[in-house]
Amino acid sequence: MKALKIGPIEVWPPVVLAPMAGITSAPYRTLCREQGGGLFVSEMITTRALVERNAKTFTMIGFEPGESPRSVQLYGVDPQTVGRAARMIAEEDLADHIDLNFGCPVPKVTRRGGGSALPYKRNLLRAILRAAVEGAGALPVTMKMRKGIDDDHLTYLDAGRIAVEEGVSAVALHGRTAVQHYGGTADWEAIARLKDAVPEIPVLGNGDIWSAADAQRMVARTGCDGVVVGRGCLGRPWLFRDLAILADGTAEPARPALGEVVATMSRHAGLLVESFGSEWHGVADFRKHIGWYLKGFAAGTETRRALATATTLAALRARLDDLDHDQPWPAAAEGPRGKSNPRERVHLPDGWLDDPGEYVVPQGAELDNSGG
Repeated sequence: MKALKIGPIEVWPPVVLAPMAGITSAPYRTLCREQGGGLFVSEMITTRALVERNAKTFTMIGFEPGESPRSVQLYGVDPQTVGRAARMIAEEDLADHIDLNFGCPVPKVTRRGGGSALPYKRNLLRAILRAAVEGAGALPVTMKMRKGIDDDHLTYLDAGRIAVEEGVSAVALHGRTAVQHYGGTADWEAIARLKDAVPEIPVLGNGDIWSAADAQRMVARTGCDGVVVGRGCLGRPWLFRDLAILADGTAEPARPALGEVVATMSRHAGLLVESFGSEWHGVADFRKHIGWYLKGFAAGTETRRALATATTLAALRARLDDLDHDQPWPAAAEGPRGKSNPRERVHLPDGWLDDPGEYVVPQGAELDNSGG
């Protein structure tokens, strides 16, 4: 592996933490960065909320002291709003890198023409990319996308060429369509085809990276310049330790005993409490991480239930202390994490598929709240 170049930013190892709504807040990025190097991207931020200076959005866009490079992902459907948001980030020094979301498959986004639905409208995509690059000035702009809406409406090769023509610094491809959601198997061959189609800029591969060995196989099979890790690191910030080790040429993966996992869980919850400024909210937000951290470990139904209903750090940590900290890393902890069910259809604006060349910003397309 070699270092990833995103504009003036050099990323080593060539690994990117995928933006995940409700997951990749500053506390979790801190835990991942402490394990190994890479580029750690914020939760998805909506451009309308940013330009309107929504208080929640400005909390979400906050970075920890020493967090560098500061990377933010933007979601937007209106080129004018996206351009204003990019200019605002550059002029107010809010981040060092802007990533654009064209990969989100959730209905509340695609039914407005956003996320993974948007690249089907080639001219709208071009206008958004042009506005973002112009607004960002010297800051590098990248984009993350999927193969397309479904197998009959693939867009990734056209989108990749448009990205090159509009000055985008790198593209990331999740090897699934929107209708697949997170089901089935990621198509790594599509990543290889995109790499061949856009040799001018780095291509990052995303999808089904559950281990450092998976990342190595993806790079070898596709020729991609780096990898994007999403669900594979849920409850496993030390996956970035594995990736750093592999990139440096050694091969002994991190397999923490339950004691190290518990210590990380306790710290994660504490960081969330500090971030929210509320013990109740921080502990409540941490609950969704518990099953991922404890995957494969013997914890017991009663203990898991108590952890999932804890309302204070003291109660949470007391239950964590009751676990057998000497338990070794279980084989059952390996493999897929997170939701994996496909969807029956993609929710789209009326007539969205009629004309891929139509330049239209759907009415009410811009979400007024951040998060995906």
